[in-house]
Amino acid sequence: MPDAAYIKRHIRTVPDWPEPGVMFRDITPLLSQPRTLRVLIDLFVHRYMDARLDLVAGIDARGFILGAIVAYELNLGFVPIRKKGKLPFTTVAEEYELEYGSATVELHADACKPGDRVLLIDDLIATGGTMMAGKKLLERLGAVVVEGAAIVDLPELGGSRRLREAGLALHTLVRFDGH
Repeated sequence: MPDAAYIKRHIRTVPDWPEPGVMFRDITPLLSQPRTLRVLIDLFVHRYMDARLDLVAGIDARGFILGAIVAYELNLGFVPIRKKGKLPFTTVAEEYELEYGSATVELHADACKPGDRVLLIDDLIATGGTMMAGKKLLERLGAVVVEGAAIVDLPELGGSRRLREAGLALHTLVRFDGH
């Protein structure tokens, strides 16, 4: 099977988006090609196929794409962590800081139950704010976040260090030094 270097070659860098100075790591080329999508998903599935998990939680929006497919392949349920105002039922919310602003994510109050073992997945870790907010939401409902997973780590922005210091085990496929 191709490795993470194969994945990295298929990530597009878009300079100065969404604002000047930001190097946006675009995963859509990975998703648009059947082979790269399969390799990407297989890398995650092979890591977690023997893990004792109950759910996969994906962070809005690209984490939905990855998380739903990984959950399906592992025969697990999927839980969406959405941007504020997008969920129709009773929610719990967590505000967090981004590398270029702030935001709030929400989770349905009945999305998981105490003791559920959850894989938390997103496309990228920058400052770690989004994944930390997702972790806090799941834990507030009594779930155990077994690991955080992402395609890309931007280590210079400190998010992966911050998440590990908060006790979250992390797995990322590639890293881009600089941002």
